[in-house]
Formats: sequence, C-alpha cells, structure tokens
Amino acid sequence: MENAGGTALAIVLVVLIVFVIIVLVRSVRIIPQARAGVVERLGKYQRTLNPGLTVLIPFVDRLLPLLDLREQVVSFPPQPVITEDNLVVSIDTVVYFQVTDPRAATYEIANYIQAVEQLTTTTLRNVVGGLNLEEALTSRDQINGQLRGVLDEATGRWGIRVSRVELKAIDPPHSIQDSMEKQMRAERDRRAAILTAEGTKQSAILTAEGQRQAAILKAEGEAKAAILRADGESQAIQKVFDAIHKGNPDQKLLAYQYLQTLPKLAEGSANKLWIIPSEVGEALKGIGNAMGGAGPDSPAGALFGDAPTGRTEQ
Repeated sequence: MENAGGTALAIVLVVLIVFVIIVLVRSVRIIPQARAGVVERLGKYQRTLNPGLTVLIPFVDRLLPLLDLREQVVSFPPQPVITEDNLVVSIDTVVYFQVTDPRAATYEIANYIQAVEQLTTTTLRNVVGGLNLEEALTSRDQINGQLRGVLDEATGRWGIRVSRVELKAIDPPHSIQDSMEKQMRAERDRRAAILTAEGTKQSAILTAEGQRQAAILKAEGEAKAAILRADGESQAIQKVFDAIHKGNPDQKLLAYQYLQTLPKLAEGSANKLWIIPSEVGEALKGIGNAMGGAGPDSPAGALFGDAPTGRTEQ
C-alpha cells in the first residue's frame, strides 16, 4: 500500500510540475522588435503588446498572431483596365504600406492585404478609365499620385498607411503594340531624314561660303599683286628716267638705244607684219653723222639722204 501511495504521489507531483511549466510558458511571452501583439482578455480587447518581455494571465489572456510593423511590399497580379478610347490594357501594380495601428488592423478589417488589393484595382480602373492610351502610358506619376491619395485616405481607418503605389507595367494589346512600334519607327525615320537634310544643307552652305571667301581672298591677292607690280614698274621707269636725265645723254646715244629696241618689236610668233616708224631714218642719220658725216656721198647719206622722215601730212 505504501508503494502504491508513493507512486500516486509521484504522478501527482509530475503532473503539477508539467502544469506549472505550461502555465509559465503561456504566461511569459517575448515580443520581437518591429512586431506587435494584441491581447484579448476573456474574448475582449485588453491591450497591445510592444517589443520586449511581457507576462500574461494563463487561461484568461489570449495573444493573437503578431503583426509586422515594418513597411511591406505587395505585388498584385495584372488587372485588365479599359481606357477612355475603349482599349483594354493590363496593368501590374506594387503597393508599399505599413501597419501603424495594430488594434485597428485587427478589428477594423478582416484581411487588410486583400482589402488593399481590391481597393487598388477599383481605384486604378477609375483613374485609368478617364485617360486615353497615350495619356495612360505617359502619365505614370500622375496615376501613382492619385492611387496613393485614394488608398491612404481609405486605409487610414484600418490602421494602415500607404506610402507608395507604383505601376510596374502597362501592357497594351499586341495589335496596338505593333502599331505603336510602326509609328515610332516612322517617326525615327522622319527625324533621321530631317537631320540628314539639315546636315546636307549646312554642308552646302559652308562649302559655298568657303568658296566665296576663297574667291574674295584670291581676287584681293591678285589685286594687291597687280598693284605691287604696277608700283614696281612705275618705280623702275621713274628710276630709269631719272638716271637718263642725270646722265644727260646726247642725240647719238639716244639714236643708238632706239635702234637696239627695234628688234624687240619683232619678237613673238604673232608678229607677222611690223612697221618701221619714221624716226628710224633720223636715228640712222644721227649714227651716220657720228661715224663720219652725213653728206650725200656717205653711206648713211646715200641710204637715207634727204629722204622724208616718214611723217605724212594730210
């Protein structure tokens, strides 16, 4: 009997120890950082647990699943949206939100993630429905701003703050994509043709301007060269003239120089006929006089005598 009593007492002690352990486990809870817990006492909201160690009353207090207080990112599947010009586009959205009030997120909405998804879809259809396809493709910032404003206002009473809404992709129908690609290709070709024409025009203008400047510079160079040549010839003639006058030549030297100049008049293949001026006789007569007289018996006198000087009078 004593052995049976001892065994029963040991069983009771074990049961009590297990019960105490279970009570301690259910009473002591540790809340991690960036988490929050809602405690219900006898089925009614009692308090919100912050990160750290806390003690609950066993079998009276119940801790609901912990809520994540960090900013969360949810990507929703593509949604078909009809634009103002009756085109169906598929839009992917990404929502960034954060739980700010654990009590409201627990009791004001059954599933806040599903609620945010449905609200995003309906709001997106309302916003994009007032835009045509081109505006929807080029107005992402405007659409994001409108979505964020509507979602943040609606989810505020759920204890959720929507920080950002992004359109991840806007996919028009394949036929519209082909048309848009053809339009963009034609636009690029048009711009390339315009740029090519502008380049050709600019090149022609620069070439013509360069030729004009070259012609002007060439003409100016030739004019300056002609002026310099004329100045040089003028100075040379002036020097010769001054030298002749300073030397005070007589008639015989002038006649001799005149005769030396005559062969130069016949130079050139184009000179088929040339006329001896009347001054030649006077020059030869002067040379004859210098060589020994100019009488009728002298060679010069016999050649020229009292012949006329070649001047004709009318």
